[in-house]
Amino acid sequence: MARHELADVVDGAVMAPGQEGYDEARTMWNARFDRRPEVAVRCTSAAEVAATVRWAGDRGLPISVKGGGHSYAGNTVADGSVLIDLAGMSGIKVDAEDRVVRVEAGATWGQLDSATQEHGLATTGPTVSSVGVGGSILGGGTGWLSRCFGNSLDNLVAVDVVTVDGEQVRASEDHEPELFWGMRGAGANLGIATSFELRLHEVGPLVLAGQVVYPFDDAESLLRSFRSFLADAPDELQCLPFTFRAPPIEPFPAACHGQPVLDFVVFHLDPDAGDVVAPLRQLGEPLLDAVGPMPYVDVQQSFDPNLPSGQRYYTRAHDIAELGDAALDDFAAHVRTMRGALTAAYFEPKGGAVARVPGAATAAGGRGAAASFHVIAGWTDPAEDDEVMGWARDFDDAMAAHGTGGVYVNLIAEDEDDRVLSAFSDGERVQALKSAWDPQNHLRANHNVPPA
Repeated sequence: MARHELADVVDGAVMAPGQEGYDEARTMWNARFDRRPEVAVRCTSAAEVAATVRWAGDRGLPISVKGGGHSYAGNTVADGSVLIDLAGMSGIKVDAEDRVVRVEAGATWGQLDSATQEHGLATTGPTVSSVGVGGSILGGGTGWLSRCFGNSLDNLVAVDVVTVDGEQVRASEDHEPELFWGMRGAGANLGIATSFELRLHEVGPLVLAGQVVYPFDDAESLLRSFRSFLADAPDELQCLPFTFRAPPIEPFPAACHGQPVLDFVVFHLDPDAGDVVAPLRQLGEPLLDAVGPMPYVDVQQSFDPNLPSGQRYYTRAHDIAELGDAALDDFAAHVRTMRGALTAAYFEPKGGAVARVPGAATAAGGRGAAASFHVIAGWTDPAEDDEVMGWARDFDDAMAAHGTGGVYVNLIAEDEDDRVLSAFSDGERVQALKSAWDPQNHLRANHNVPPA
């Protein structure tokens, strides 16, 4: 089938280099990556995804898949590949009575949250609304609701998958259960997810959220106080000790502008739970104290301005075994040498519902970790690449000493292929699934697991 014949069986746009829409389709959120696929296909249905996969297979071309295009490691688009752009597949159907939602893989979390909140419902999703539902669910999907209801993949009821042979399969606990196990954590390696069915929970419309920002001078002491506070925290509460450079605006004094600050980013399911978070507001003299009832959809979009598209990003992460003194001290020491105007670093506490799921229940690992450490180095000038990325690697090396050896797969950098298997609860089982469902490794534009 020639390219024009592919267009005959795909209603969505088929775009070659130089054609209208091609550059838009291949552009990713992370500007460090500029990839040129052989052809980009904006599919509008699972059947079109299957037809495109068969076309690519007949020609021996690799496949890349773009949902939200938010991959830190640039895995969304591959040079010389057939790019399946899922932007034309964003349908959402909410069943409020049964509390489930069916969502196509090209939707963003902003779209999904808006649809479910019309019914006072939500499911766990990431804290940036432009992230695509597909990549986040298949890797794990952590968010404000993780401690309450588990990660996104813990709420997955079923997933529709196009295999590398162009067949359409539905995976659930009752049908293809082994594939279903693998899709929840290693799904990008096993097939192309076209739609998801997810459990919903009563959330909002108002929750308690906001920021308590302190100068970084006493970061070590503040982090220890946070650790004590977290020890007794209920599942309904999540709080991220977050660091970034203070912008040159009120209420930050001039001496703080451009310098790191310590931001306790607060979330509680109950909008009237101000007394629960009060201890975080009494640790000293905050630069900013802005915690109160907020619409859940606004909370889910509140980080969006901090991670603008079209900038340069580099990520490093670890599952942390314990938030001990040494881990907190190393974190604070490296934040003080922060490089990159858009850089941020944080701990994401685990526990709650995530930890109560048996460790081998899904391919995703890390359920026994105390927290996840993540540094997002962000900058604009390519001339700063070596300096900023080198600083991030040094930070990562220091935090590795406090890690479990595991990592959240969606946070692995493009130069860390040796860490991929550590993200799973059972790497050998994942490799066996890869051999069964993609023995020729057609799906390798991802955090790749080679066939066993």
